[in-house]
Amino acid sequence: MPGPLNSRTALVTGATGGIGSAIAHRLAADGAAVALAHLGDDQAAVELAAQITGNGCAAALLEADLRDPDAVRAICHQAHDQLGPIDILVSTAGAYPRRTWTETTPLHWDDTLATNLTSHYLLAHELTPAMSTAGWGRIITIGSVLATAGRHDLAGYISAKAGLEGLTRALAREVGPDGITANCIAPGSIRVPAEDTVVDDPEAMTARQLARQCVQRRGRPDDVAAAVAFLATDDAGFISGQTLRVDGGWILG
Repeated sequence: MPGPLNSRTALVTGATGGIGSAIAHRLAADGAAVALAHLGDDQAAVELAAQITGNGCAAALLEADLRDPDAVRAICHQAHDQLGPIDILVSTAGAYPRRTWTETTPLHWDDTLATNLTSHYLLAHELTPAMSTAGWGRIITIGSVLATAGRHDLAGYISAKAGLEGLTRALAREVGPDGITANCIAPGSIRVPAEDTVVDDPEAMTARQLARQCVQRRGRPDDVAAAVAFLATDDAGFISGQTLRVDGGWILG
């Protein structure tokens, strides 16, 4: 069936995560060929690729440590070779290391910024020249409402996500004249399976979260995927340099 992203090719990083997987499925359903970048979790990656191709969509599976410029360059070339020019970058990969301020060493700080900010720069820097030549492109990064709200034990993570919003605005200015938009999506509290391994009492955490929100349900990965899918289309061609908060109104609380 025709879709709004027919003939487009997307590179989705962090594709095996709860949000990344939902984004990959949605873009494929909307007609895009999808390159799936992951690090580790090979079985989940293989299953994701099989699900997408099983639905008649094109997919390529790529593995890389996105903190490494050479690895980023390699997967971008691999994606191009397997699926064609990359029109859409959805830069989802990241990490959520919780560490008290007093325990945050320079090494921890550098690694957190490399994972949650520099990797996004490396990907965009690698892919935008070809997008500029083509005269069309979409750069969509996944930030966090915590860049605005703040939270203890996450100084490096929050600093990186705030930097990602700044990078988005800078990119919008830099590449906008070439037909490329750059936007950041800042999810709120999204219910993903990994949550059960890091939260002692998920039900209590959910109750606290709902008290902050206007919409009285937990966010779902599909909520983020829907926002990504819209920003990737021609219909969103006049939207750039923005941070879209997909948070159920949390930031208003």
